[in-house]
Amino acid sequence: MTALILTLLPLSLPWAGAAAAAEGKPAVTLSKSQAGTGGSITVSGSGWRSRTLLMLLVCGRATPARGVVGGTNSCANGDGRAVTTDADGRFSRALPVAEPPVPCPCVVHVATATGAKAQADAVFQVAGHPVEPLPAQTAGGRLSVLSDTRLDGSGGLLTWFGAPPSRTLAFTVGNVGTAAVKDPVFQVGTAHGVFAPQWDERQWHGTLGPGEKARVELPVELTAGAHGDYTVSLKYGGKVLAEQPWGVGRPWGVTLFWILLCLVVPAAVFRVGMAVVDRVRPCHAARRPARTPGRRLRTETTPPRPAPPTPNATLPWFTPDTGPGGPAGRLSAPHEDRPASPTTPTTPGRKGST
Repeated sequence: MTALILTLLPLSLPWAGAAAAAEGKPAVTLSKSQAGTGGSITVSGSGWRSRTLLMLLVCGRATPARGVVGGTNSCANGDGRAVTTDADGRFSRALPVAEPPVPCPCVVHVATATGAKAQADAVFQVAGHPVEPLPAQTAGGRLSVLSDTRLDGSGGLLTWFGAPPSRTLAFTVGNVGTAAVKDPVFQVGTAHGVFAPQWDERQWHGTLGPGEKARVELPVELTAGAHGDYTVSLKYGGKVLAEQPWGVGRPWGVTLFWILLCLVVPAAVFRVGMAVVDRVRPCHAARRPARTPGRRLRTETTPPRPAPPTPNATLPWFTPDTGPGGPAGRLSAPHEDRPASPTTPTTPGRKGST
């Protein structure tokens, strides 16, 4: 009886993961095996890579043997916690107890958020949460990704201006079961950084018999304006079959558009304002004398120029009584610069007039 107690004791005490840690595998231990919603437990681990970011989640419909059926959609993602291992690959972190969106059996699921994939589960019971048996495993056909998983495609001009980036997830899948698989439905998930992936169903039309393999291509699309480091995951039958990193460049066309908008709009407003000023200014400018740049406005008034003489004006050397046909009978007035004519001598033999 004592030997039986000693055999079962490590399953519930904090050193339950010591055996796994001794083998170099990631291990997780809990301070409590059961707690109610609103409480908290301490999650400890060892055997992980040093300086690695981990995610801690309470997940339902899961066991350490089968893992989390349904992936992170079966976990309380909103109450998860992150922790970084120390230089020896150990950690200890308080985790709030929350009810997962699916019934128990439940586990505390610990998985790496970056780098090589590693995970470990510890049995945990959420007090008061319903418990249902796990769905039966389907016997017969089982699909497995063989090799050569990649993302095909590239961005275009529209993607540079914020259009949704798209790629094609291509992989080779084989049927390692004993029955044929017809029209399998895969789940493709996209995760940004350390966030949980968002899963979408993609159906492949075809039939794979036992031992057969086929090349499968599934479309993958992100939201408009997405950029940064993404991870594309492939899941079938509740198990993640493959993961592929995807680095999405920043849509610099959107940034260029906003820069041009910030330059064009003020320039257009300035031109409209100047047009209004030019239309209003002449009404007031006509009343003001023009100013010469760099000089003061002269206040003296310039005297008007004399008007040119009219053609019919009287010449200065004519007088009313000496004009042509006047009393004196002269044709022209004597010039001051010409000497007077001498007296005409009388002709001999004629008498001069007296």
